[in-house]
Amino acid sequence: MLDQELKKQLSQFLDLMEGDVVFKLSTGSDEQSQKMEELVNEVADMSPRITVEKAQLKRTPSFSVNRPGEDTGITFAGVPLGHEFNSFVLALLQVSGRAPKEEQSVIDQIKSIDRPLNFETFVSLTCQKCPDVVQAINLMSVINPNITHTMVDGAVFKEESEDIMAVPALFLNGEQFGSGRMTITDILNELGQGPDASEFEGKETFDVLVIGGGPASVSSAVYAARKGLRTGLVADRIGGQVNDTADIENYIGVTKTNGPALSSNLEQHLNDYPIDIMKGVRAEELRTTDEVKEIVLDNGATLKTKSLIIATGARWRQLGVPGEEELSNKGVAYCPHCDGPLFEDKNVAVVGGGNSGAEAAIDLAGICKHVTLLEYGSEMKADQVLQERLKSLPNATIIKNAATSEIKGDDRVNGLAYTDTTCDEVRHLDLDGIFVQIGLSPNTEWLGDTVQRNKMGEIEIDRLGRTNVPGVFAAGDCSDQRYKQIIISMGSGATAALSAFDYLIRN
Repeated sequence: MLDQELKKQLSQFLDLMEGDVVFKLSTGSDEQSQKMEELVNEVADMSPRITVEKAQLKRTPSFSVNRPGEDTGITFAGVPLGHEFNSFVLALLQVSGRAPKEEQSVIDQIKSIDRPLNFETFVSLTCQKCPDVVQAINLMSVINPNITHTMVDGAVFKEESEDIMAVPALFLNGEQFGSGRMTITDILNELGQGPDASEFEGKETFDVLVIGGGPASVSSAVYAARKGLRTGLVADRIGGQVNDTADIENYIGVTKTNGPALSSNLEQHLNDYPIDIMKGVRAEELRTTDEVKEIVLDNGATLKTKSLIIATGARWRQLGVPGEEELSNKGVAYCPHCDGPLFEDKNVAVVGGGNSGAEAAIDLAGICKHVTLLEYGSEMKADQVLQERLKSLPNATIIKNAATSEIKGDDRVNGLAYTDTTCDEVRHLDLDGIFVQIGLSPNTEWLGDTVQRNKMGEIEIDRLGRTNVPGVFAAGDCSDQRYKQIIISMGSGATAALSAFDYLIRN
């Protein structure tokens, strides 16, 4: 089941176990049960601290990870390989007594939950977002006995997941609780257990306050801290949109990495400096005066700073057509890497003819029955090599001059209407899923009219990252810098921090 290299790595982790662990295994005679039994026994054979017991759990095949004589509430319904192998290893270590790498304030928030919470997360083993949710709630289950969690592989339990068209799909006590990537702080906020405003009382005025958690904001914060400035950073999560990126091969000096790995490195780099990192909260309002800027957070707290760097990034742009919002996560998707496997042998469309759209169509063609790419203009904008690759695929079709006008469906997507702009005729496609790949929208709505923005909502800056408001700077994808790339965002973040330093010493 495990190759030698993976077993070697696993052996090193098993040496970190601090106590005994019991796997309770519920299997049948099916192929998935045999694979699960093989994995569980193979891991148990690698450590004298692990034993295996037969049990009858809610789902078969499944197994739970427990302390001797105690159910910790962590269950894997499906073989946790692929991206979920790390979730399995972390659960094993944490149940054994290995201390979680989490801030004490977050641990205290988890411990304060005094009601039973039974979570289930439906995942795909190819989904890069899913492990974040699985690992977050597994950790909560280890810390608080009121919380249980089951990871459910949708490919194994197909009847249960038939209506789930986007992963991760998180359920609480049988009702849908959330979808998409969620961190511990996201989950705690949704439960009403997020950071209280009182935790922010008494904070001194910052020299530089950075809003955002992506590459631009991390770069800004590191550069500001290195200048000896009192630096704070406000973010709902570290990494931002990078967390949702698969392979990264154009980050100069690093031949290849991936979004989650780079996000982890960003957070580690932040922690090397005396930066006041405030996670799990978002900026809701900006107030400015000549000497100080005030940021009102979504929990009601207010922070003061002498200079401000806005690096709130961007999110997937929506089509804004009827049916899109109603059928989101019911056939309308934005991440082909995560949700593509849910559309195996089905007919899907990709809206958008840029690089992201072409790459999505190529990926989906290897999974789906047929892929139709819709390009609004008369020519695709994707690189020629991607266009040629897409045209070579027998199960892919490109339709140009197509303006999507409506997404059809009742409980789930069943089609799409578009206008052929060459003749103004409305045409229809029968579909099972639609992947929207039309670029990004900046996360700047919260600014209102305080800072000048263009018609796209991007903050207008000069070559030094300065906005029209003295002492307020912007960087990364939320600004009007032309190219939205990780390496460019990092450079613009550094520029904004150096400009903020220059502003402070001159004022």
